[in-house]
Amino acid sequence: MAGRADANRRRIMDIALAELLRDADASMDQIARAAGVVRRTVYGHFPSRDALMSALVDDAANAVEIAQAEALRDVGDPAKALARSMLAAWEIADGYRLLISLAQRSVTVEGIHRRLEPVRRECAAMLQRGLDEGRFVSPLPAIALAYVREQVLFGLMQAVNDGVLDPAEAGRSAAVTALTAAGVTAVEAEELVAGLTAAP
Repeated sequence: MAGRADANRRRIMDIALAELLRDADASMDQIARAAGVVRRTVYGHFPSRDALMSALVDDAANAVEIAQAEALRDVGDPAKALARSMLAAWEIADGYRLLISLAQRSVTVEGIHRRLEPVRRECAAMLQRGLDEGRFVSPLPAIALAYVREQVLFGLMQAVNDGVLDPAEAGRSAAVTALTAAGVTAVEAEELVAGLTAAP
């Protein structure tokens, strides 16, 4: 029974994400209709629209955490690790960027940052390794650099939402910006990211 309830909850979340990305003002009624269930079923899983938004933000943060962990696995060079983690995070963030912008109306920015804390800690550890090895050079401590990296993602998500940055370029731009913020030269950053994003 629990398995079926979990599957229903997952399906409602997937449909809700699609509906909210299509119509930022989609109501719980619209989401229920799109999911092919009665309104009561949606409210059985999510007592309010804010609760649904919060669950979707949790889902996005979890997906970023998994993608970053995979990107960092078995990567020796901290600069390559940083670039890979940014590209992986952007791939997830791009799918959720309109949602994150929308979620800031109902989920506090502080709440979003709190959900990203595991991602930030893992990133800070990787940045610290780069600073210790001299691969990165910055007047900022590693944890502050991790915050900078996070804000680069949020800033570029908003830039894409506002139509001032091509979404096809945003992931590459995010990785290059994070590398240069950590003290990697622009030329090396561009070359490293180009190598990672080149078609196989």
